[in-house]
Amino acid sequence: MSISPIEDAIEAIARGEIVVVVDDEDRENEGDLIMSAQYATPEKIAFFLKHTSGFICVPLLPERVDELDLPLMVANNTESQRTAFTITVDYKHGTTTGISAADRALTIRALIDENAKAEDFARPGHVLPLRYRPGGVLKRAGHTEAAIDLVKAAGLKPAGVLCEVVSESKAEMARLPELESFAKEHNLVLITIADLVRYRRQNDKLVKRISEATIPTKHGKFTCYAYESVLDGEHHLAFAAGDIASEENTLVRVHSECLTGDVFGSLRCDCGPQLEKAFEKIAENGSGVVVYLRGHEGRGIGIAHKLRAYSLQEQGLDTVDANLELGLPVDSREYGIGAQILVDLGVTSMRLMTNNPSKYGGLEGFGLDIVERVPLEIEPNGDNLAYLKTKAERMGHILGSLDERENKES
Repeated sequence: MSISPIEDAIEAIARGEIVVVVDDEDRENEGDLIMSAQYATPEKIAFFLKHTSGFICVPLLPERVDELDLPLMVANNTESQRTAFTITVDYKHGTTTGISAADRALTIRALIDENAKAEDFARPGHVLPLRYRPGGVLKRAGHTEAAIDLVKAAGLKPAGVLCEVVSESKAEMARLPELESFAKEHNLVLITIADLVRYRRQNDKLVKRISEATIPTKHGKFTCYAYESVLDGEHHLAFAAGDIASEENTLVRVHSECLTGDVFGSLRCDCGPQLEKAFEKIAENGSGVVVYLRGHEGRGIGIAHKLRAYSLQEQGLDTVDANLELGLPVDSREYGIGAQILVDLGVTSMRLMTNNPSKYGGLEGFGLDIVERVPLEIEPNGDNLAYLKTKAERMGHILGSLDERENKES
């Protein structure tokens, strides 16, 4: 697949060029032409009309949509991807029927003209504004959000132009590898929304520190820092001991919230004992950090779905198949928030307390150096033995204690 780096797309957008942005296979798996609205010319819109469905859309920030009094097209949106279509418009001044490339280019540029008011647009028209979801592709991985995220990253006005690329026969939407051939033929940068999500997670500041206090625990005093996600307002915690900012190879635990295990002492998992052991190790070491990520309940599915999965496990499914049976991901956790918290605390290199190698990729992409994995194994019990075996056999967790137990039993 001839996929370009996101940086190439941002540079192309900044130059006023058109890029091809490919959707996820789990959504529509199609490609859109995307460009900045401020560079919309009759020639570029004509290119859109020649190679796309012609259903040209203009993603706008919510505040601009409201300024122009553009209500959503319907109150109850049943479109498959819940794209926030508003009513269509034409600019009243200097246009004719509104449908030509020249007329549409003029309407598009007027939509971002701060001097243009609601009364300057006729409704209905031939250009379709879209309402951007705050948070962009990190909240909704759609082309609407991708367009504005790209133009904002390019330093341009926050409005884009997009339309779906059709196949050469015009009978259906273009898919890969046809999109690759199209991009190569027209010398266009081709990127994926998935890569844009990863780029933003690595480059955008996702959390802000909002408060701190000293918390005395049975393992000694820790400074507890509260962080707020700028994406969803979720609050996360970090418990730090020692002079973290000045040391290297900090002892770190990034712990996913588990209400049943951490608070109520459930024996179905090893979460509570792992959290306790992490604090013990930091106390013994004299310094370290525990990052407590909320919203990770049940590997990201939430407490209610977690209990439904438990019910299925009681009927014989393991923790992986139970999630799949419910139509839920096996593990939807993201560790970018945790990584940014560690960076904010001054951590640069760390000894990571984990049995889960997948955490490496989620943390190392943010400039953090993991110099050592510190095992955090808990003695299995009769209630969590099958669960731990599944984590080892199907999810890649490193659990030597299971091998030792099996050797003893054999």
